[in-house]
Amino acid sequence: MTDLHPFIAGLPKAELHVHHVGSASPRIVSELAARHPDSKVPTDPEALADYFTFTDFAHFIDVYLSVVDLVRTPEDVRLLTFEVARDMARQNVRYAELTITPYSSTRRGIDERAFMAAIEDARKAAEAEFGTVLRWCFDIPGEAGLESAEETARLATTDGIRPEGLVSFGLGGPEIGVPRPQFKPYFDRARAAGLRSVPHAGETTGPETVWDAIRELGAERIGHGTSSVRDPELLAYLAEHRIALEVCPTSNIATRAVTTLDEHPIRQMVDAGVLVTVNSDDPPMFGTDLNNEYAVAARLLGLDERGLAGLAKNAVEASFLDPAGKDRLAAEIDTYTEEWLAR
Repeated sequence: MTDLHPFIAGLPKAELHVHHVGSASPRIVSELAARHPDSKVPTDPEALADYFTFTDFAHFIDVYLSVVDLVRTPEDVRLLTFEVARDMARQNVRYAELTITPYSSTRRGIDERAFMAAIEDARKAAEAEFGTVLRWCFDIPGEAGLESAEETARLATTDGIRPEGLVSFGLGGPEIGVPRPQFKPYFDRARAAGLRSVPHAGETTGPETVWDAIRELGAERIGHGTSSVRDPELLAYLAEHRIALEVCPTSNIATRAVTTLDEHPIRQMVDAGVLVTVNSDDPPMFGTDLNNEYAVAARLLGLDERGLAGLAKNAVEASFLDPAGKDRLAAEIDTYTEEWLAR
C-alpha cells in the first residue's frame, strides 16, 4: 500500500473537536507544572506518558482536571492557547474550532475579562504568525452541574465579555449520570445569541443520549456519537439532516469507549451516509495528533489520497466557517490533492 503519511502531513485540514487544555503538549504541561509545584502532574515530559495512561473514562476525567488545574493565570492561558495553535500549524491545520471551558478558569480565580483577552490575543497572534484561524466553542463541564451551565451561558452571551472568536456552545465531561435535557435552557440562550450547538453525546452512553442532544439541545454536530450505530433510525436521521459526527478514534480507545480500533464504528457511520469528520480530541494525552487520526481513518475506511481529501472537506462542510472561507479551504484541499497526484 502507498504510504499516505507524507500526503496527510501536507493536506490542508480543519479540526472541529479538539480541547484547549487537552491539547497542551508535554513540553507545555511540564512547564506549567514547574510553575505550579503544588500540582501532582509530573514536570518530566517523559513521565507524562505514564501519567496519561488511562484505565477508563472516569480516570481520564481525573487526569484531565489535574492538568486544568495548572492553568491558573491569564499568562498561562495565553501561553497554552498560542502554543496549541503552533502545534496545529505544524500539521497544516488551517482552521480549528477549539473547545474551551471558561468555567474551569473563572472558578479558579482568573478574571473573566483577562481570560477572554488572553485567548483573543493568542488567537490573533497565531493567525498573524502561523496563518491558522482559530474559533472558540465554550463548553459546559457537565460534571460541575447547573452552576457551571449558568456561568458558561453568561460568559458566552454577555456583550462586552463574549469574545469575538466565539462561534459555538457545547457540553463535555461525563455522560453517565449527567442527562442532556437539564441543559436545555442554557443551550436555548446560547442559540438565541447566535451560537451553534455542539454537545458531546453517545460516547459512553447509548444512542438515547444522542437523541436527547438533538431534540433538547438542538445539536448541529455531535461530539463522538459512537453509540449512534446501535440505532439505525438515528443513523438515518443524522444522515438526512447532515448532523455531523465528530469522530475521534484514538481517543475512544484511550478512554475505553471502544475496545479496539478494528472494532471502531466509523465504517458503519460512513456506510450509513453520515457526515463524518475526524478529530484528535485531547491529542498529547492520547499520544496522537490530527495527522495520525487521518492515517487511522485511512486504514479503517480503506481511503486513498482522494478519499482523505474528501474526509478533509467533510470537516470544512461541517465547520462554522463563513461560506467564502469554506470555499477557499475546500479549493485549497482540491488544489493540493491534484498537484500531489500529478507528481
